[in-house]
Amino acid sequence: MRKNEKELMMMKIDLQDLFTLDFAYLETFTKRTETAWGSIFCNENQPDYYDANHIHISKNTEDPGLVIEEAITFFESRNIIPRFYIYQLEAQGNLLAELKRRKFLYEEVSIPVQFWNYQITDLINDPKVTIEKVTEENYEEALYIEGSIKEFGGIETIEKVFREQFNHPAFIHYLLRYGGTACSTACMFTEGDQARIESAATVEGYRGKGLIGQLIQFIQKEAKTREIKKLWIFPINESVEKVYEKYGFRTVQSITMGHAFLRGKSIKEIQG
Repeated sequence: MRKNEKELMMMKIDLQDLFTLDFAYLETFTKRTETAWGSIFCNENQPDYYDANHIHISKNTEDPGLVIEEAITFFESRNIIPRFYIYQLEAQGNLLAELKRRKFLYEEVSIPVQFWNYQITDLINDPKVTIEKVTEENYEEALYIEGSIKEFGGIETIEKVFREQFNHPAFIHYLLRYGGTACSTACMFTEGDQARIESAATVEGYRGKGLIGQLIQFIQKEAKTREIKKLWIFPINESVEKVYEKYGFRTVQSITMGHAFLRGKSIKEIQG
């Protein structure tokens, strides 16, 4: 193991720093309102997109009943399902007990945090692979790919988010073609000297060819050119986590998030 990789494995993530990056990402497609007990994210134009509509709680709440009442009133007045993303669960016993008492459904989701070791993995050049930025000319092809990925929630959930991200200057979307056919996408979100890779996807018929690796390597080279100092990725499950490890990403922490929701599907059900 290289010295810098050992340092990565020992790296302890400051949750607040991670939340700052995450909040900047979320604010590209939803509105954040700060309260005394947490953050409210809401976008009435995307009521079924969980990340765009939830209460973020990362510190102990003195009056959990009041917080829950405010959340229910806020979201149900907008015809949106009330839901909480809860962090630092060891300090949230009272809130979790009150949510259970009020018949909220609940799940815990493990979120691996991966950090790039700044090494470019040698890949065999495949002449069938070409990579281009997403523009208005190839926009529909890229949207089709992301909309076909069930883990992303389907076309109904993705369509509005994709347009907002495409129009936002902090995002660059990439499209990979294999033999001329559009089959993979990913994007890079940049905030200062940090960035994160989002929405890496390949249509089912082209999986297993290492195309995501080609796309990730391309983005890594872009990150170096742009002098990005920290490049992050948050895989949605363990199998995806292992894929990214092949391309220089190391898991430096795993965060457990509680997801409480009044009705509807869990995150695990959506991700399959």
